[in-house]
Amino acid sequence: MGKRRCVPPLEPKLAAGCCGVKKPKLSGSGTHSHGNQSTTVPSSSSGPLQNHQHVDGSSGRENVSDLTLGPGNSPITRMNPASGALSPLPRPNGTANTTKNLVVTAEMCCYCFDVLYCHLYGFPQPRLPRFTNDPYPLFVTWKTGRDKRLRGCIGTFSAMNLHSGLREYTLTSALKDSRFPPLTREELPKLFCSVSLLTNFEDASDYLDWEVGVHGIRIEFINEKGVKRTATYLPEVAKEQDWDQIQTIDSLLRKGGFKAPITSEFRKTIKLTRSVWKMTQYF
Repeated sequence: MGKRRCVPPLEPKLAAGCCGVKKPKLSGSGTHSHGNQSTTVPSSSSGPLQNHQHVDGSSGRENVSDLTLGPGNSPITRMNPASGALSPLPRPNGTANTTKNLVVTAEMCCYCFDVLYCHLYGFPQPRLPRFTNDPYPLFVTWKTGRDKRLRGCIGTFSAMNLHSGLREYTLTSALKDSRFPPLTREELPKLFCSVSLLTNFEDASDYLDWEVGVHGIRIEFINEKGVKRTATYLPEVAKEQDWDQIQTIDSLLRKGGFKAPITSEFRKTIKLTRSVWKMTQYF
């Protein structure tokens, strides 16, 4: 799909990690880890990508997923995806309890491909898309190959207008996920994209008060150095990895940089927020 651009280029116009990279066998004190790094997203010629900082394992933007892509370049072909509409969050901070008639369309993934293609080839940014520009917390995920390996995933729990938010996190997830090297032109042909929008989230009663495959989860904990850390998974991660709740929590702790042994008592200290997401299928 990376071969195609959906919209011809016209005049130019906080992050969280939520996806797993491997499928390890996890025990109660699993060893899966993801280092916590800070990077600054530079301004680019392909659009007004702001100089925001994303911090893995802390509040704000978080890495969500990664993909690897195959080689090849192809001529641009035009697509005409149907436009769609979304219902906005009742409150801009994304804390609404319910949102009805939320529709995430393939055009959103198409727009992400356009933005990345224009950036990698130095073209002007594509024209503004036709879907709604209402604000939502959002994540952009890149995957690659037949097995859809994670290649990049970053998003934000702060509601952003979709046009600018998808443009920003398209490039942030593709180029600035600290777990992977930046995506290249050669990877475009085998690349897959998904867009996830948060519909609601709420505090859980404990670290087990969520359902695998239904809820995205975000944990907050104090590490062995006394520093507060966070880590996030989208709903599909635990299901795809065939993890139970304990394995998922332990993987998140390692992802958030917790290096000490994981005990049942420590898990009880975790503050967990569960969320419901609407996601496009891979495009």
